Amino acid sequence: QVQLVESGGGLVQAGGSLRLSCAASGRTSSEDAMGWFRQAPGKEREFVAAIDWTFRATYYADSVKGRFTISRDNAKNTVYLQMNSLKSDDTAVYSCGLGARHPRTRATSYDYWGQGTQVTVSS
Repeated sequence: QVQLVESGGGLVQAGGSLRLSCAASGRTSSEDAMGWFRQAPGKEREFVAAIDWTFRATYYADSVKGRFTISRDNAKNTVYLQMNSLKSDDTAVYSCGLGARHPRTRATSYDYWGQGTQVTVSS
């Protein structure tokens, strides 16, 4: 059974930075990707970024391009989301997912999810 544990959320001022981590344990596949999604109160869950486990291809939502960077450490089975120049619109619960299907930008492509971590950006 795969388990995902996120960490790194918190409260930050607008313009600041945070780094989220998502550690995976259990069985994973070379076909897998890890994706970050977020959900703000009263809004639908939206795609943020994703990275292929083996080939390192990355995917970003237009709203975070140039500000967020996704990376992974295979030895630690961990994916990171470096978030810079944070805005109040980035406030949400961020969750990581693990899955092997395409498109990587769709939540239904992921089979396993972490519990989520709150990111709050104060203006």
